Amino acid sequence: MAKCTAVIDIGSNSMRLAVFQKTSRFAFHILHEVKSSVRISEHAYINNGFLQEEAMDRTAKAIGEFLSIARSFDARKILCVATSALRDAPNASVFLSRIQREHNLSIKVISGEKEAYFGGIACANLLPRMDALTVDVGGGSSEFALLRNGKVETLFSLNIGTVRIKELFFDQNNIPGAIAYIDEALKQLPQFNADTLIGIGGTFRAITRALMKKENYPLRKLHGFSTDDTRFLGFTGQILEAGAKKLRSLYIKPDRFDTIKPGVLILERIIRHTCTTQLVCSGVGVREGVFLSDLLRNSGDMFPANYNPSVRYLLDTYAIHSNHGLQCAHLSKRLFELLASPLNINPIYQYELVIAAKLLSIGVGVRYYAYQRHSHYLAMNALDYALSHSQIVLISHLLLFKKGHSSSSLIAKEGYGSLLPDNATVDALSAILRLSHILMASRVNASSVSVSYEKGIVHVQGDNLYLAREQLKNIILPKNLTVVFD
Repeated sequence: MAKCTAVIDIGSNSMRLAVFQKTSRFAFHILHEVKSSVRISEHAYINNGFLQEEAMDRTAKAIGEFLSIARSFDARKILCVATSALRDAPNASVFLSRIQREHNLSIKVISGEKEAYFGGIACANLLPRMDALTVDVGGGSSEFALLRNGKVETLFSLNIGTVRIKELFFDQNNIPGAIAYIDEALKQLPQFNADTLIGIGGTFRAITRALMKKENYPLRKLHGFSTDDTRFLGFTGQILEAGAKKLRSLYIKPDRFDTIKPGVLILERIIRHTCTTQLVCSGVGVREGVFLSDLLRNSGDMFPANYNPSVRYLLDTYAIHSNHGLQCAHLSKRLFELLASPLNINPIYQYELVIAAKLLSIGVGVRYYAYQRHSHYLAMNALDYALSHSQIVLISHLLLFKKGHSSSSLIAKEGYGSLLPDNATVDALSAILRLSHILMASRVNASSVSVSYEKGIVHVQGDNLYLAREQLKNIILPKNLTVVFD
C-alpha cells in the first residue's frame, strides 16, 4: 500500500477529500482534509434524478482542485467513490466520462450496501467496540449497518436523504408528506435489535457539535461523544421549531440552515422507529472505510486484536529514540496486578494505565523541558480512535506530572474532571505509573527489576536502582503504601 493515500468521497450534498499517511504497517494519521458543498444532486430529485449542468460543473472544478491537493502530498494512490446521486442519475455516465477525460480519474460508483459497509467498518475499527446500529444520513440516501462482536453484519440502504427530502417536501412546506415518506421507507428495514445508534455523516455531526456547545461539554472531540435519546430528541425538537435566528443561538452553522431540518427529521424518525436509546457520534465514515478496506485488505478488514492505531501513530512519530515507555508499560502492569486490590482500584483501569505508560515520553519528541505537559497535549489531541472520551481523558491526565503534587491536584478547574474517575483512583493510578517510571530511571529492562507486595509495602530488588532511590521523594504515594529497596 502507498505510504500516502488520498480518498475522495462524492456525496449528494458534499464532496470530501482526506489524505492519510501511514507511519507503520497499520498506524496512520490524517495529513489533510477538505470539504466542498458541491451539491451535485441539487435540483436532481425534482428532475427525475438527472444531474444538472451547473452542479456537474462545480463538482468537476472541485475535483480538479482536490487532485491538486492530493498531488501536493505526493499521494501515489487516489481512491474515489461516489454514492447516492450518481447511483440514481440516469446521466451519471456523462459525468463519469467527463471526469475521466478532464482529470484522468476513475470514479467508482458504489452501491448503497457497499456504502453502508464502508461506514460500518470505519466505526467497528475506530470506535470502542460495541454492538450497535450505524446510521449514515447523507444527501440522497441513508445507510444502515449492524455491528456485532466487532464485525459488520446486516447492511441496508434507503432513499431518504437530506437534499432529497428538502427538494421533494420541505421546499413545498409539506412536512406531513415528508414524515409519511420517511416512515413508509423505514418499514423496509429488518429488526436490528440494537440499543445503541452510531450516527455517521454531516447532519449527525452538526447536531452533536451544537449539543456539545449547548451543554458546555468539557472535551472538544466529536468522535465518540455519547448521549441518550431523551437529550438528543429534546434538542432536535428545538431545531425543527427554530427560525434562522434561533438556529444560530442553537449553534447551527449558517451553511447548514437549508438542510439541517430535513436531516433532523430523518434522524428523529429513525431513532423512534429503531427504539435506540444510546446515541454515539462517529467522526469517521465512508472515507475512512474506503481507506481501511485497502489498508486491512489482507486482515479481514479489521485491526489485529488489542491494536490501537492512534497509540501506534504517537509512538511511531514521537517515541522513536527510546523504548522507555514500553518498559514502563511492562512494569506498570506488574505493579497494577500487585496493588489494584490493596489500593481498591477497579481492574478495568489497567488498560488505560498501560497505554499511558507506553506514551510517557512522547512529549520529548516535541521538547524535553516540560515534556510531561507536551505528552498530555499530544495524547489529548491525537488519541482519536477506539477509545471512549473518559479513556482519552484519563490516559492524557496520567501523563501530567508535577514534583510533589498528587495527580488529582492537577485536574484543571472547570475542565474535564467530570470525565475522570474519583480522585483516589486517579492518584493511585498516577502513583503506579510514576513509580514504574522512576524504577526505570536508568533505562534498564523491566525484567531486571523485581517487585513484590506485603502488608502495605512494595519491595523492590534489582541492579541499577541508585537513581530510583534518589527520585522516589519526587512522587506522592497513597498514604497506606511504602516503597522499600531491598
